[in-house]
Amino acid sequence: MGLFDKFKKIFENKTEEEKKDTVYYDKGLEKTRKEFVSKLNLLTMKYNKIDASYFEELEEILIMADIGVETVMSFIDKLRKRVKKENITSALDLKEVIVDEMFIIYVNNDIIVNKIKEAEEGPTVLLFVGVNGVGKTTTIGKMAYNFKKEGKKVLLVAGDTFRAGAIEQLIEWGKRVGADVFFKEEADPSSVIYEALEKANKENYDMVLIDTAGRLQNKVGLMKELEKMNKVIGKLIPNAPHETLLVIDATTGQNGISQAKSFKEITDITGIVLTKLDGTAKGGIVLAIKESASIPVKYVGLGEAKEDLRIFDIENYIYGLFKEW
Repeated sequence: MGLFDKFKKIFENKTEEEKKDTVYYDKGLEKTRKEFVSKLNLLTMKYNKIDASYFEELEEILIMADIGVETVMSFIDKLRKRVKKENITSALDLKEVIVDEMFIIYVNNDIIVNKIKEAEEGPTVLLFVGVNGVGKTTTIGKMAYNFKKEGKKVLLVAGDTFRAGAIEQLIEWGKRVGADVFFKEEADPSSVIYEALEKANKENYDMVLIDTAGRLQNKVGLMKELEKMNKVIGKLIPNAPHETLLVIDATTGQNGISQAKSFKEITDITGIVLTKLDGTAKGGIVLAIKESASIPVKYVGLGEAKEDLRIFDIENYIYGLFKEW
């Protein structure tokens, strides 16, 4: 039995709650699936036997899905080796191997931990970074909604004191999801964070979600600012921040991968939140980011509603991508 058949079996045995999660991926990956799978189906019909032309066209399809040139080259190389080793001659028989290898690309012998690392005692601090316009503040609001549903006491911190409207946007999200917001107009971001964490310690908050300014043009300046923030956070709460999450807009494609590499150079990124995955036909970016930057995707945005930010699940992702193939 191939890996994809195993996935199908897993989904048949899921609880109703687990099936709901699968439905989110199903809907969210619809654009990518329609574009991607239709091309793969045409390719399978066109070639009875696997040859050099088949691999060339497959390579092009994968690159168009934003899986990334380096990742695709490595992927095609692995496929060629398996075709030779397992004596696969039919394009139809190669379908399971393609799904199989895509799963392997993401996992890559790592233990994939998608859950947020929480503090053993005291508040859990999550620092959010990313360029302007990727949906950082919205992501914080949606994540706060998830934590509130779990019964946690949540504090949102307006560490972006530069962008016009950033504080107001965070306050609005606080109202929508029932989370408290700490802010100070025109203040140094690190001083805002310091006071917010004092409040979090004193008032026994479970989760502290910190927004930051989205600037990448001046890497040195941003690096110093993040270093300062990290020192302030670690001084008040040992081993914090517990996660530094990079927010990337999936619709920006290869530019998103460049952002992941750039931010990784200037601070310790523990996970990626990929927003607007439902808005692109190039959902292969999930695989490209993991392969190119070696950072796991922890959350994906699969719609505009506050419920549409989901913990990333590689099995649901592969199933949502290939279910019509």
